[in-house]
Amino acid sequence: MGGRVVECHAFARAGLLGNPSDGYFGRTLSVVLHNFRATVTLQESTELRIAPDAHEDNGFHSLRALVASVTRQGYYGGARLVTAAVTTFSDHCDRQGLVLPSQNFTARYQSSIPRQVGLAGSSAIVTATLRALMEFFSVEIPKERQANLILSAETEELGITAGLQDRVAQVYDGLVYMDFAKDLMEDCGHGAYEPLDTRLLPPMFIAHQQQPTKVSGRVLHDLRDRWERGDAVVLETLDRIAALAPAGRKALLEGRHEQFASLMNENFDLRRSIMRIDERDLAMVETARALGASAKLTGSGGAIIGVVKEDRIKQRIAQRLGALGARVIDAETA
Repeated sequence: MGGRVVECHAFARAGLLGNPSDGYFGRTLSVVLHNFRATVTLQESTELRIAPDAHEDNGFHSLRALVASVTRQGYYGGARLVTAAVTTFSDHCDRQGLVLPSQNFTARYQSSIPRQVGLAGSSAIVTATLRALMEFFSVEIPKERQANLILSAETEELGITAGLQDRVAQVYDGLVYMDFAKDLMEDCGHGAYEPLDTRLLPPMFIAHQQQPTKVSGRVLHDLRDRWERGDAVVLETLDRIAALAPAGRKALLEGRHEQFASLMNENFDLRRSIMRIDERDLAMVETARALGASAKLTGSGGAIIGVVKEDRIKQRIAQRLGALGARVIDAETA
């Protein structure tokens, strides 16, 4: 094929504190995980083409193979995410009066991020695509605006229910404290984002289900409906969840890791009080806690993250959660 080649990456994300308040003018603290990443490559070509991932072939050996593919990948693969990112990028350039050179490319993508387990695999593909497009066409976009565009590609182009938290962490590529106060969002169109040194974090582990967890859309919509109706319990609980993020930021800056771990536990407990938790996720959290670690969901469900102080405890967690069908690894945040 020949021609210029651009390759960009984006990593998985774990919500540490404050989620799910980001969708409700709250505050969050999130970090990218270098354990998993999405890669997008653009290679100059005569036609513009989005090449499907090798795992997304529409041909199947059997009915079982088709069902297994849907279980692993979902009904839609990453090609639609790349296409949505390209469309959103083009629309942005048109609105900004940027005339892009007449230069076609073939886009290829791959991802090691486990799907449908709350590690922001979809937004990582969109983020990596936007980065590649910016480099390919020599276009600069402020980081806070990048996060908005990535969210727009998913929500407006594809109808995916999502918030800014994942995209901000992935764009800033590290540990980020985020304030989504209503006045900021309405006046600026984005929140206030503060990158922090990942070396402030204590040793952590990740555990994710080997089989995808399908979070009920009804559960998410129920929370939104209750919030919009002014449900006092939901409003108070989301405010309490949001307050954990600045408390956690302060604890990290002061080196108080035990308090940070306790805040992570509290985040999960508050979330559980207003949202249904999948039984497999609850089993992972309760098992890890019983062994002496903290634990909470990384996102919507399917994976947890926690603070663990001793290797022997981590080994026991790996054994016990492995028996529950989960994979346990050290969290690589730097």
